[in-house]
Order: sequence, then C-alpha cells, then structure tokens
Amino acid sequence: MQIIDGKAVATSVRSALKAEIETLSVSSGKHPGLAVVLVGDDHASRIYVRNKINACAELGIKSTLVELPATCTEEDVLREVCTLNDDDTVHGIIVQLPLPRHIDTDKVLASVKPEKDVDGCHYVQKGKLWTGNPETLPCTPYGCIELLKHYGIEIAGKEAVVVGRSNLVGRPLAELLLRENATVTICHSKTKDLGEVTRRADILCVAIGSGKFIKADMVKDGAVVIDVGMNRDEEGKLCGDVDFKNVADKCSYITPVPGGVGPMTVTMLMKNTVEAFKRRI
Repeated sequence: MQIIDGKAVATSVRSALKAEIETLSVSSGKHPGLAVVLVGDDHASRIYVRNKINACAELGIKSTLVELPATCTEEDVLREVCTLNDDDTVHGIIVQLPLPRHIDTDKVLASVKPEKDVDGCHYVQKGKLWTGNPETLPCTPYGCIELLKHYGIEIAGKEAVVVGRSNLVGRPLAELLLRENATVTICHSKTKDLGEVTRRADILCVAIGSGKFIKADMVKDGAVVIDVGMNRDEEGKLCGDVDFKNVADKCSYITPVPGGVGPMTVTMLMKNTVEAFKRRI
C-alpha cells in the first residue's frame, strides 16, 4: 500500500506555477488576480478562504476578498459579483459556498462571467465539460485526476466507481474519468447493494460527506482509493468518507484525510486562475 501524498504533489505543482507566474508577469507587466466573495461568518468557510488567500500570496497572485454579512440580500451579492466581472485586474472569481439559505446559489454562480469562473461552477463551463470541450475544470475533481496521473496510475480501461453525485464533485469527477477512458459507474443513496458495486472498482472515488462510511469489505483488494470526504469523527478529528485505518491495507494506493485531495483543490484553483489570466492577456 502506498499513501498518495497530496501535500507533496501540490507543492510540486505550485512550484511550477510560481515560476510561470513570474515569467508571465515580467512579459505582460500584469499579475493574475483572484477575487473571493465570502457571505456570512461560517467558520469552515473562513478557513477555506484563508487558505486561498495565503496560496495567492505564496504564488504572486493578486487577491481580493469581498466580505458580506449573512443578513445581506441576494441583490447585494449580485452587485458585488457584477463589479468584479467588470474589473480588468480580476481574472478569476470564486463565490465561497455555502451561501445563506435566502440567497439563490445557482443564480449567484450563473452571474459570474464564464471566462472568470475559475471553479468550473458556471453552467457554461459545465456544458463545455460534458460536451467534450472543457475550458475550466472543477478544482476538486481536477485535483483527483492530477493525483492519479502524478503517481502513474493507469486510468484507461480501468473500472472506476464514484460514490456521490453532487454537481461539485461526483458528477464532474465521473466525466473526467470518462475522458481518461475509464469505465465509470456513479453510485448514490438509492444504489442497491452498494458494496457489491464498489468491490468491482479498480479506482474507487468517494465523495458523500459521511465519515468512515466505506469499510474494508466494500473495497477490492489492490484498489486505488481516492477519498474526497472531510468530516469530524467521534473524537473531533478530521476524517474522510473512507475508514482509512481498516481499508488502507487492502489498497494499492490511497489518499489520507487530511493531506490527500484537500491540498490539491486550492492548488488547482490557483492553476485555473493562471490559465484564465493567460487567456485574457
């Protein structure tokens, strides 16, 4: 069993990105810019936003943080997004989710200019992905594929099972695996005999938001396991959707939580921002 070290891979990608940004900035006289819109005071969201702002500072990306109170109106959020859409120094925009319940998330995400959507959430970007002409890939699924490639794990011809069908992770990850010529099955809460399906997987990707849900008897010997989950166990410690302690010995490769997919999500956001900057200049 080999642990997939997301921190090490992210460090390698960021090193290359930093050098590329320096070269682009010298040649163009401009710097890539990322704006983050944060609504409310959710503790987890603040941590995620802080990580993004810190990554920008590390790489030489100009960051803009727009903070709004949880009591703001939907119109307030849309107005801020519109302002960022018109700002030529901003090349990427991300709206931190979740938004308060009284705000229509789909409407807000659709208000971001597609060319500035660096999280792959806009319906135009999703449409391009599903029609085989992707421009901006969703960050977490993108990071999963990059981890597999970095470790030289063969995807083509393999049977891949994705547990979870969210628009943010499950569905786009399934599409990216299809693009790499895997045979893909998507499982969800209504899937019958889930363990029977997951045991067929050469590559098992789990993104359901339920701590330690995948047990050893649900995993094929020698499988590659990508755990996208981020939960707290009974002791308050971070854990994934996979019961790592009991599953790891059955795997050829497995991502830990933390330190697996997580570092790659922010890193691919940085990469998407640089790509949006390059398209602009």
